[in-house]
Amino acid sequence: MTEATIETLAGTAAAPVVEDLARLRVTVFREWPYLYEGSLDYERGYLAKYAGLERSTIVIARAGGGIVGASTALPMESAEPELQAPFLAAGLDPREYYYYGESVLLAAWRRRGIGVAFFAAREARARALGFKVGTFCAVVRPDNHPARPADYVPLDAFWTRRGYAKAPGLTASFGWRDVGDAGPSQKPMVFWTKRL
Repeated sequence: MTEATIETLAGTAAAPVVEDLARLRVTVFREWPYLYEGSLDYERGYLAKYAGLERSTIVIARAGGGIVGASTALPMESAEPELQAPFLAAGLDPREYYYYGESVLLAAWRRRGIGVAFFAAREARARALGFKVGTFCAVVRPDNHPARPADYVPLDAFWTRRGYAKAPGLTASFGWRDVGDAGPSQKPMVFWTKRL
């Protein structure tokens, strides 16, 4: 298998890859633990925000002429109100945080250092923009969830090795439709942070 190349795009430079990234998000987020029943229309709109902000970041991994992974980030003050709410409630200034939206990577390309490269690229961009803290959130699912794969290994240890720690009290709630469900349901999303 060929090696993937990593490219960091800022703001409007990401516009040409939005369609590819929308398909990638729908594919990867169907997997555990997100189980997201996504739509391309929603994803296009979601990613258009990143492609339209000067201080946003989209890191892509290319291989074999296509995009096999991507990672996004933007200033927390530009993120959805649901994501900012726990910070404001805790008396924290969202303007100090650079929010990592997600990392999605096709299964065949995992465990090859691409996730590490995604974090490094987003942190470098955050520092260049003057942000003090990097943050992201991850869905919390019960250990006994019927869709949890028997061989699932949470990413907590990977994130800890990158220098991130769970932020006590910083939990958001986000709704989406799980695969196979009739409608959306709310899920807790726990934040992790790192001083940059």
